[in-house]
Amino acid sequence: MNGDKLKSWNDGPVKQSIINFLDSTVEEGLDYVKPEDRIATFDNDGTLWAEKPAPVQLNFLFLAFTKRVQNEPFLADKQPYKAILERDKIFFQNVIEQKPEAIIALEDVLAREWAGKTPDEFESEVKEFFATVKPEKFESNFTELIYKPMLELFDLLKDYKYRVFICSGGGRDFMRVICEEAWGIFKENVIGSAAEYEYNNGTLKRGTVLRGIALGPGKVEHIFARTGRLPVFAVGNGDVDIEMLESAKFRLFINHDDDKREYAYENGAEKILAIAKEKNFTIVSMKNDWKEIFK
Repeated sequence: MNGDKLKSWNDGPVKQSIINFLDSTVEEGLDYVKPEDRIATFDNDGTLWAEKPAPVQLNFLFLAFTKRVQNEPFLADKQPYKAILERDKIFFQNVIEQKPEAIIALEDVLAREWAGKTPDEFESEVKEFFATVKPEKFESNFTELIYKPMLELFDLLKDYKYRVFICSGGGRDFMRVICEEAWGIFKENVIGSAAEYEYNNGTLKRGTVLRGIALGPGKVEHIFARTGRLPVFAVGNGDVDIEMLESAKFRLFINHDDDKREYAYENGAEKILAIAKEKNFTIVSMKNDWKEIFK
């Protein structure tokens, strides 16, 4: 096995470190990892697809909440409806940087917004969003803003008998709608913030309560609860990914430094960038390490 599948990656120390690590985990020696323990976890927003100028799901929520306020005008003065409708810069920045307090407020409303809907009803709304809404800056669909190098890394990991999971602070069920077609990842391998479900009279419906937020330490907790293991290989790009990367043997940090082909920014990643340098994480420069960005 080798890195031939990483065709969108420039040859260099980052690409080679990935290959060297994976080789070491399948060869007899101190770094060998049993097949059943080969778990790889990836953040989503900013790690698998573009998260600027706002995370993909935030666009979905904005449209849904706008419709809700049109039908129930009194909500216009309640948070987070008020912040979303007024395009409150501080609120949006906190969401973009995945600050727990903003995400919790948003996810709580998200759970209640679709309470009582069946999985098929929710899936239909999400599919309509992806089919009709276009992102800013790029003339494409959101699912076309997936990072090609990450898809290649998925394939390489699978060659080494790794099971790949997505772990995001975003909505699990939102990601599951497109995960198999967009990323080639089974629905059961998507971990995220999620509403409880209730089964009554032959019908499964969404409840009103979230089962915890997959941010920061919550990512590690969700991963272990889902798999019974800690990741061997972890990839992230923001401060909310610190704990997930620290729990893994191989830590890959995606640095957004390409303002021509994507966006260049460090907001929401100041802490992890410093930790990555201090603890010798493998740091990917999108500008220098990726030949191509989007699939």
